[in-house]
Amino acid sequence: MSQPPGEPDQPPSPYEPPPYGQPYGHPQQPPWGQQPPYAPQPPYGQYGPPGQGPRPRGGGPNVLAILSLVFAFVFAPAGIVCGHLAKRQIRQTGEEGDQLASWGLILSYIFTAIGVLVCCGWIGLVIWANSDNGSYR
Repeated sequence: MSQPPGEPDQPPSPYEPPPYGQPYGHPQQPPWGQQPPYAPQPPYGQYGPPGQGPRPRGGGPNVLAILSLVFAFVFAPAGIVCGHLAKRQIRQTGEEGDQLASWGLILSYIFTAIGVLVCCGWIGLVIWANSDNGSYR
């Protein structure tokens, strides 16, 4: 399969076997049945200074603190529970979000108190409307 002098080299036909010592297939692909080689791995990094550990949960605010603030507007009693649990977790782990938990607790208590007052007022209105004063008999 040698070329006459003066003719440009052309890629071999896929139907002809490659020359002796050359693998089958595309020259950039590995031979059949073998995996391509892995890319070289970068070297390992250096350790950080002593005493500096990873930040918990990605360094963001406590999830329960966020839920406390959200539940303050959706279902205030659940906001109270989440707020107290978040405060305890923040004390133990040192996470961020103490102000979120505080505002979640404050708003949850306010909205719960308003809800209780509205329910008591509604019950009082129903009792007052159903009471007979003797004026219609």
